[in-house]
Amino acid sequence: MKNFKRFLLLLLVLLIAIVAYNYPKLNILAGYSAKNIASSVFVANRSLEYTDATDNNFTPVNLAADEVDYKKGITISSAFGLLTRKAVHRKGLGTVLTLIKEDETASYLSPKRLQPDNVTPYPYGNAPQKDTIFTDVNYDKLQLAIGSVFKKRNQTRAVVVLYKDQIIAEKYADGFTKDSKILGWSMTKSILSTVFGVLQYQGKLNVYDKAPIDSWQNDERKNITLHNLLQMNSGLEWDENYNEISDATKMLFLERDMTTMQEEKFLVGKPNETWNYSSGTSNLLSGILRKQFNTHQEYLDFWYTNFIDKIGMNSMILEADLSGNYVGSSYSWATPRDWAKFGLLYLKKGNWKGEQLFAKEWVEYITTPTPTSNGTYGAQFWLNAKKQFKDVPANMFFADGYQGQRVYVLPDQELVVVRFGLSWFDENEFLKEIISAVE
Repeated sequence: MKNFKRFLLLLLVLLIAIVAYNYPKLNILAGYSAKNIASSVFVANRSLEYTDATDNNFTPVNLAADEVDYKKGITISSAFGLLTRKAVHRKGLGTVLTLIKEDETASYLSPKRLQPDNVTPYPYGNAPQKDTIFTDVNYDKLQLAIGSVFKKRNQTRAVVVLYKDQIIAEKYADGFTKDSKILGWSMTKSILSTVFGVLQYQGKLNVYDKAPIDSWQNDERKNITLHNLLQMNSGLEWDENYNEISDATKMLFLERDMTTMQEEKFLVGKPNETWNYSSGTSNLLSGILRKQFNTHQEYLDFWYTNFIDKIGMNSMILEADLSGNYVGSSYSWATPRDWAKFGLLYLKKGNWKGEQLFAKEWVEYITTPTPTSNGTYGAQFWLNAKKQFKDVPANMFFADGYQGQRVYVLPDQELVVVRFGLSWFDENEFLKEIISAVE
């Protein structure tokens, strides 16, 4: 009997140890599920059942048990009944994971938006575009190119192709339409970068100035510039790993203020000599943007009134952390057509209906390869400077998000190509075939 009791005690201790060891992972698991469900339901207007079956159907996230309180705008996700996380919807700010009970009902500021232009034809407004047939476009070949990424293994949800300001091809998976908001993930970094371009053009900052971080002024981090941060070439320590507990996962699922984690890291390299992809850097930049405004309301409004709504991306929702800072690394939702407008803004070198939103030179700036990035990265945009996509022009650049969310800008062909999905795909072949259809 004593041996049996000792065995039970040992088993209990072992179980406690296992739970304690895995508790941080359970926190991330439940947090990811709650946040993803909340945004899918309350921002994108999809169902809990659909989201669980598609977006949250991979291990270990599919092990969470999820429910939605539609009246309160809250989602609850449980990891084996051992840990529960909640996410709450806040009008104008998307959804956010809560850390304490009071977060569920806390007051907050929300951005003021410009009215949509529903009279002007797309892409410069939201009315139906004028029908245009281009004699130099092989439409059959174009449809084949697009159809190739809608095969089951690719899990593509949407493709939009703009050529000379017109949609020449568009396709959606079952359950998705031109009005479906889709998460851009790290394409949000390119949105963030553009806000810096707008402020630079307005003379309100200089990206070559030192980063205005008080805690860096007494050590060698004081030499880091905004330029270094925009190029992710600051030399700061950061672990961008989504398969385990890392700086990135702790920031996105455990932090109240996501703008501070990168600030607290020390140098492991030299500024302008050590490229390291970091979502923490993007959120630090969002915090730096906050310092450019006298009030938090001005910060919230500026992204929309001076850029996003101004180009008619009226469907876009930028999600904020619990402190009210936009999560510039990861969380922005918009329709594929609105994401295409973003690409078109860059194709037009910052000019929208005759108004210059950022300097023409800003396009050259964001497409200048970051030292030590092997020609793959600019200023929160990805590049093809070293022909990683061998059949695509070297001056093609793109916004890049998790699972193959893309906005490609191809200046030589006057093309913008948007793709959304849940898996990677053969980007080189996809773009190669689209290019061949318009040449």
